Amino acid sequence: MSQLRAFLAIDVDEDIKAKMYKIIKEFKQIDANIKYVDLENIHLTLKFFGEIDSEGIELLSSKIESVVSNFDKFTIKIKGCGAFPNTNRIKVIWLGIDGDEVIKQLHDELDKEFVKIGFDKDKKFSSHLTIGRMRNAKGKNKVKSTIEEFSEVEVGQMDVDRIILKKSTLTPAGPIYEDLKTFEL
Repeated sequence: MSQLRAFLAIDVDEDIKAKMYKIIKEFKQIDANIKYVDLENIHLTLKFFGEIDSEGIELLSSKIESVVSNFDKFTIKIKGCGAFPNTNRIKVIWLGIDGDEVIKQLHDELDKEFVKIGFDKDKKFSSHLTIGRMRNAKGKNKVKSTIEEFSEVEVGQMDVDRIILKKSTLTPAGPIYEDLKTFEL
């Protein structure tokens, strides 16, 4: 039985990625040790499954289909910049989702179904787009002030009309994502 690393995500439109790149470029001017997410890999994670059996894809798919059938396409607004766990101890730099009630509802409904088939319930869920990970404190103060500068930035809005089950293959150059199955809203 083969195993694969999988997660469920919302992809980001190309025009939004182009606007995000302008923000990332500002961070890249800082002398800091940040590993940036490749633009083509930027996504909003709804659920990370970890290692799953390839045979389990169908069971997972049926659960996802049962939930997405109750949702219509919706619009999200990418707005704001922040850090996890916070700006004094920056590990992850992210862009936020304004008015994310539908995403949270979608996540919660999906999570209920995933628990029924043996996955752990998410302890907390935060809808965000990771743009980079700080590897150490080098340049932290400048990174913090740049995050604060972009705290209210309006990147744009996009329609969400599908969610995608993805495979993640870890490589020394970074993860490679492959779409396994698309679920239309």
